[in-house]
Amino acid sequence: MVQFFRKNKLITLILIALILGIIVGYFINNHYSEIETSLLNEHTHSLMKAQIQKDFKLLKENTASHFSLLSEIFLRLIKMIIAPLVISILISGIGKIENIATLGRIGLKTLVYFYIMTFIALLLGLVSVNLFRPGEKMHLEVPEQQYLPVSSKGFDAHEFITHVIPDSIFNVLAKNEILPIVIFAVLFGIAAGNTSKGKVIFEFSEAVAESMFKLTHYIMFFAPVGVFGSIAAIVIKQGVSILQGYVYLIGVFYLTLLFFVLVVLGVTAYIYKINFLGLLRSLYEPVLLAFSTASSEAAMPATMNALKKFGISEKIVAFVLPLGYSFNLDGSITYMTFATVFIAQAYHIHLSIFDQINMMLILLLSSKGIAGVPRASLVIIAGMLSYFNIPVEGLLLLLAIDQILDMGRSATNVLGNAVASAVIAKSEKTL
Repeated sequence: MVQFFRKNKLITLILIALILGIIVGYFINNHYSEIETSLLNEHTHSLMKAQIQKDFKLLKENTASHFSLLSEIFLRLIKMIIAPLVISILISGIGKIENIATLGRIGLKTLVYFYIMTFIALLLGLVSVNLFRPGEKMHLEVPEQQYLPVSSKGFDAHEFITHVIPDSIFNVLAKNEILPIVIFAVLFGIAAGNTSKGKVIFEFSEAVAESMFKLTHYIMFFAPVGVFGSIAAIVIKQGVSILQGYVYLIGVFYLTLLFFVLVVLGVTAYIYKINFLGLLRSLYEPVLLAFSTASSEAAMPATMNALKKFGISEKIVAFVLPLGYSFNLDGSITYMTFATVFIAQAYHIHLSIFDQINMMLILLLSSKGIAGVPRASLVIIAGMLSYFNIPVEGLLLLLAIDQILDMGRSATNVLGNAVASAVIAKSEKTL
């Protein structure tokens, strides 16, 4: 165990930051509570008592806001790199395909498979969070300035089409609108592949993607600061009792991921007559790497090597795996519906079955192209929270333990993309 923490300094720092955040938050919350209690006694007038309680609540919130600024900085750094990483990895992935006919055949099979698995992952997240209801253990108060009644929005075909097809790539890049970016990247990659100078573009895109991966690595060193600020802010406002719900949340989510890997991926491998246990054994190193670093892309080179050794052709691996990092992050996709409904439950906001179906259909499209960026799923979840008028502050609740949850998500993402590569290779008779 000691050796594990020595090799994974970031995880060690995250855990230290988590503990420090709890301690600092507890002492500040306890200090304010003691002063508040000393001012309140049986002789205090009811109106004065209400005013004192209101003042100390505001005092805790104001103090917490200074700490939550740290987590906001971290979240903005993550959002900053999403668009360039998505566009570069997709274009460079398309550049590895031999010809447009092969691209079309393999691409169609791959996308159909990805959408089927995405639907299953989203549905599993919804079923799990509604069955075990982990958010109800949090008991958060809806911020007054943020509250709006939840209302279901109907599907607008015109609005959807105009959103998906960008009128300006620079506009959608600036706004981090992932789906239009994916559409542009695929079309641009196909066009570049049919030009004499296309190789230069693909090499440049690969260099950009590699640079963005490195930048992601640097930004992750700020994660302990963000986690410290997030957990401290929550404990200051809510008290240490809120942490009891975290244990239950982590347990439920990991059971959900385990079900997906063993049942969903296991059955898929069985249907295609893939040696699932053999595949799992060959992926031991990349899965452990993804789990320990909480980063899917950190395990990408090791995953490629493992899949080649397993017997999957290089052209399949070179196309399916990079595309999978934008279209088939099973662990992250399961988390999206799970986390969104969890936050709604924490604020005691009811989402009807129609709202949840609507959410699932939106995520079926908008989750594509989020890339293997740590915490990129939080950005998509933030969009869902805004769409259904759920307080976006709920993200702070998740960010405090998101590193722990992301470890499981990242490992599941690696396994999901490995099975996808094996399935496509089997269908192409190259396994």
